[in-house]
Amino acid sequence: MANPRTFEIKESVSQLKAQLTKQKTLKGEKRLKALLMIKQNKINTRKKLAEYLQIDKRTLERWISRYIKGGLSALLTDLPKNKGSKIITQQIHDGLSARVHDIENPFSGYWEAQLWVKQVYGVEVKYQRIREYLIQHFGTKVKHPRKSHVKKDEDAGASFLKTTS
Repeated sequence: MANPRTFEIKESVSQLKAQLTKQKTLKGEKRLKALLMIKQNKINTRKKLAEYLQIDKRTLERWISRYIKGGLSALLTDLPKNKGSKIITQQIHDGLSARVHDIENPFSGYWEAQLWVKQVYGVEVKYQRIREYLIQHFGTKVKHPRKSHVKKDEDAGASFLKTTS
């Protein structure tokens, strides 16, 4: 069995307790509690510490390695989990970008974007995936005009606004 990795916690116990009170998430609290327990030598094995915090031992090891590499700020910040799309390549992304920003020939809906990708690039992309991708990367949204009643009187709206003030 390998020897456990030893490291020094730079922050004092009072600093860690102050950070603990500021935490808004359970993840952050558990991470700081783990550092506090290690700093105070309250629990002598990492397995017992992981059981006390109700986390897996491997999770605790990841937290410790993050702390060693980047300090307290790296431990408390969650890294983004955005991975690149395997379906939508850079070439498709560039084509979608050009088409979305084209003033004369934009997509009239997500279904049209889905069909366009299939016709031009030969890639089958599900409707929900293309919709999420276009919203996330280009900020698109479907525009629906509000319906106007057939018998609506334009002057009635103006007179209503005059009487309410």
